[in-house]
Amino acid sequence: MLPPDLALLRPSVRIEQTRRRLARLRGEGLVERIALPHAGRLRVRFPTPYGAQLASEWPELRRRRPRGTVSDPTAARLKVGHTLAVTETTLLFLEDARRHGELCRPLDWIPEIHHPIGGREAVIPDALMYYQRGPADGERGSMLRAFVEVDRAPWAPNVSPRSCLRTSASSATCPRSRGAACQPSRSRRSSWRTGAGHYPLFPRLLFVLDGTGPAGVENRIDALRATARALARSFLHEIPVLAASLADLLQHGPSAPVWHPVHDRDQRVHWTQSRHP
Repeated sequence: MLPPDLALLRPSVRIEQTRRRLARLRGEGLVERIALPHAGRLRVRFPTPYGAQLASEWPELRRRRPRGTVSDPTAARLKVGHTLAVTETTLLFLEDARRHGELCRPLDWIPEIHHPIGGREAVIPDALMYYQRGPADGERGSMLRAFVEVDRAPWAPNVSPRSCLRTSASSATCPRSRGAACQPSRSRRSSWRTGAGHYPLFPRLLFVLDGTGPAGVENRIDALRATARALARSFLHEIPVLAASLADLLQHGPSAPVWHPVHDRDQRVHWTQSRHP
């Protein structure tokens, strides 16, 4: 789903040119649009079933189609708030990387990858992000991977971010194959393999909270912290689990020290730190 502020997608391209291209795609039946509620004439675009099928055949997007692709106006209206929050988070990381001479491109943000871990369980974050540290040209820095979960509404005790945290911790500390018993891993961040692929290190977890004020954000971080207390201590020591409000990301940028470790709400850190102190 494309946001109203199209200039952030390709800053070097004039907005009128982008709009003409989108109008052409709509004329060819590849994308459709809906008006945002209570937002005047602002519109968002989303791929039609034909557009999604065509895009999935591109070499860059093969085997990457999200499980919950929006393909009709009714579904788009139901999911527009959350989808735009995810898209806005994406653009913030892309713009931040560009500003700091680091590498995070649109195809480095992969939405809703299904990571089966056995026992009918799966890790399905809103996005898997690849982020290359160091200068975008010349010598490369370290490659960071993160599961990003965006939440913009109050949630019940066993769903959304808390559920994602528990499932991720279970899969990281107890890797297992289908039908096998859970056995502790000797090296919890050495590698992680699921049906969706292999990761040299288990990705860090980033929770982006939206749709509420500062007090609501603090309450959600407290809820994450309560969940974290039941997890293996080694998981929180080896794998950064951080939460920040979307408002802070918009004001300061994702690379600023605006992220709260779930084990210490009073501390603020950079999301790129290697582990919890």
